[in-house]
Amino acid sequence: MTRRTTPRRHRARTLTAVAIAIAGAAAPPVPGALAHAAPASPCTPGATYGPPLPTRAVTSQLVRGGFNFLEGPTWDRRTGTLLLSNMRNPTGPQGVQPSEVLRFTPPATFETFIANSGSNGLAVTPDGTRLLAATHDNRTVSSYSLTDRSRTTVAANHLGRAFNSPNDLTTGQDGTTYFTDPSFQRGNRADEQGGRTSVFRVRDGVVTLVDDTLSQPNGVVLSPDGRTLYVGGSNSIVKYAVAPDGSTGNRTTFASIRTPDGATVDCAGNLYWASYEDGLVHVFSPSGTRLGTVSAGRNTTNAAFGGPDGRTLYLTSGVPGSFGLHQVRLNVPGNPY
Repeated sequence: MTRRTTPRRHRARTLTAVAIAIAGAAAPPVPGALAHAAPASPCTPGATYGPPLPTRAVTSQLVRGGFNFLEGPTWDRRTGTLLLSNMRNPTGPQGVQPSEVLRFTPPATFETFIANSGSNGLAVTPDGTRLLAATHDNRTVSSYSLTDRSRTTVAANHLGRAFNSPNDLTTGQDGTTYFTDPSFQRGNRADEQGGRTSVFRVRDGVVTLVDDTLSQPNGVVLSPDGRTLYVGGSNSIVKYAVAPDGSTGNRTTFASIRTPDGATVDCAGNLYWASYEDGLVHVFSPSGTRLGTVSAGRNTTNAAFGGPDGRTLYLTSGVPGSFGLHQVRLNVPGNPY
């Protein structure tokens, strides 16, 4: 799950506005949808899965286009819906991009779920009650209740210094959340990180630095067992071993990829990593073997699994001012969404 509103070489370019009709400025929650336990994960412990892709080059299908700039898709298993961020043009003297959380109910219903969310990357907590969000509007990591949409702060700063613009995040079963902090959406606000772009983790309100030597880290995802953390940046994917307490080991290179953006993982541990400039999701085995690609057209920003059986891969892709949500059916269900 990662988020960048323009290619690296054109960061200053503003997005072209597009008018789209989205039903409901503040859609009510599905009645009774959150009153029961979240459905079981589509992953079967100890299962053996076959090849994830039906062919080495798979093409996704457009669900709907006409959005400004889509990011951060994440599946809500309790309601059977997909949540994603729609980012707008920078506004005001600080050049901050407004955004809202949209909710997609298959097969074709879109509505505004959280207006003025300020969000980029999203993730539903393991208990299914809250939506975690990398929120560039106030340079924090936030949490939204999925019942009343009230907002709280998960990570406010590091050592008293404001983050750049939290971009993407992933959360483990133990409640540890890892997030990337590039400067893509910092706009004209002061640089309080001294030129550093970093990866952080937060648990119980305590923010800890993972790595401040990566240039513009973007997508971030945990392996299904929570023992490996993957981060995209600088035309590569790197990984860190994760200890039981959530701390991380030394960084090693996992794979090379052009302009890595958002990512997701399936139950077998295969990685699905969006390449913005390639317009593709590259699929890697846990050992780093390239298994194939999923195409969604130009400028692919992110991917997430969903659907009743977890086997639908959703992709966000397009050109600024005309982004779309795409989907494709694959062989292996996704983890954890």
